[in-house]
Amino acid sequence: MEVPHIPVLKDEVIDIFKEIKSGYIVDCTLGYGGHSEALLKSNENIKLICIDQDSEALEFSKKRLEKFRDRVIFEKGRFSKVIAKHLDKDIKGILADIGVSSLQLDKKDRGFGFDSDKLDMRMDKESSLSASDVVNHYDRERLEAILRDYGEIREYRKVADIIIKKRPFASARELSQTIEKNFRKRGRIHSATLVFQAIRIEVNDELGELNRLLESIENSQIDNCLVAIISFHSLEDRIVKRTFKEWSKSCICLPDSYKCTCGNDNALGKIVTKKPITPTKEELKANPRSRSSKMRVFKIEREKAKKDE
Repeated sequence: MEVPHIPVLKDEVIDIFKEIKSGYIVDCTLGYGGHSEALLKSNENIKLICIDQDSEALEFSKKRLEKFRDRVIFEKGRFSKVIAKHLDKDIKGILADIGVSSLQLDKKDRGFGFDSDKLDMRMDKESSLSASDVVNHYDRERLEAILRDYGEIREYRKVADIIIKKRPFASARELSQTIEKNFRKRGRIHSATLVFQAIRIEVNDELGELNRLLESIENSQIDNCLVAIISFHSLEDRIVKRTFKEWSKSCICLPDSYKCTCGNDNALGKIVTKKPITPTKEELKANPRSRSSKMRVFKIEREKAKKDE
């Protein structure tokens, strides 16, 4: 079976979860099964709950992981909602690779890539909002907001102005070529990269989904569990970093409080990675698309944290 996607930080993911002796690992972003297959091969004692909102990816991975069928549960949907369905399971690990797969980028009919024939970008093809809706129908204020907030583009007003003047756009190729004509690329990075990032985040509500995932984990009773999040841009990484820092706080009283009144037992556990794990030189050479990936890991130890106080 030809595999269309190289999972980032694969060896590092295996290493993070290697001490898990039993129970389930939740692969929140199954994609084309790279991380899941590696985990199943490296640890015969664990089972997986594999989640994805992309039907095409799910069907591919079901075939890829057929030999492990007795150890895998497949779920279609947004990961923030699906985890809640399996809280009766012994969940010992949660992995979320918050990125677009190579197949989604490379398939021209998905509308993610700069040379795509369509302007779509939906991870779930059944979703109502597409990139075409955003690019061709958002008013100036909304368009500027997503370019500024999700793309962190300095010249967001100029970009929005060009899009509005040139629309409607029929394809991602047409949009990327328009951006390319009006803006210089930074090094080897395509000049439309941040524009496409902003639109994709809006279409798939990626930051909202990440926040909801972290909230669902925090509000669950999951314990003695490793949470590993792989992000690909600063917006996602900031959310993960900030959340893990909050989770590690034992005292949640206001800084100017005279004395602690919260009980000083609010920590969910501890941060495992003081600095994010990033790709090795060898991985960067083999898979240039991994260059912006960062993995942060947190160990949930609710009961242990309370006993230690």
